[in-house]
Amino acid sequence: MFSTLAPILLQATWETVYMVAVSLSIATAFGLPLGVLLATSGRGELFEALWFQRVFGPIVNATRSVPFIILAVAIIPFTRFVVGTSIGTSAAIVPLTVAAIPFIARIIEGAIREVDSGLIEAAQAMGARPVQVVTKVLLPEALPGIIHGLTLTAVTLIGYSAMVGAVGAGGLGDLGIRYGYQRFRPDVMAAVVITLIVVVQAVQSFGDYLARKADKRNI
Repeated sequence: MFSTLAPILLQATWETVYMVAVSLSIATAFGLPLGVLLATSGRGELFEALWFQRVFGPIVNATRSVPFIILAVAIIPFTRFVVGTSIGTSAAIVPLTVAAIPFIARIIEGAIREVDSGLIEAAQAMGARPVQVVTKVLLPEALPGIIHGLTLTAVTLIGYSAMVGAVGAGGLGDLGIRYGYQRFRPDVMAAVVITLIVVVQAVQSFGDYLARKADKRNI
């Protein structure tokens, strides 16, 4: 029985890891600059732009407030436009990415706002330009918090990937629904749950390790 289940379980695990890794990477590419601007565009800040706060702040909040499964269904036309289909592993990356971008943006914003303002003032006193303050001071100082936040996002996306599996996106969620629930196979369901726990634990442990390495207090 295990020899029959093992290849399917490995394929589903790979699909889940693929979905999460790609969506997290793309979401970080968009969420990082968005978070930096949300943290530095307020009144009297490095890139003062109050219109940006008024426009993008509510958009980020609104996107974060929509339950993921509703978001995934609501943007099906957009998903079809981007990848040509709304079913499958690649299609699942679209709603996962859309859901992760505002989450990451707020994480980046929060981590940057935790940086001591004295460091910013010192950098500006030495003639650093705003972009240099961000790249040389804010992001390096906020890096441990950012890593913790991205780790949390990755764990959340693993849970979301199981949800989209229920609508034919592949991965461990799809395996659990099709083989475990619909075919009344509790052994399959148990294997899926155990695999998800192992994957989450591995991601969390790796993220904690990277955060400790990036924390200057541990040097």
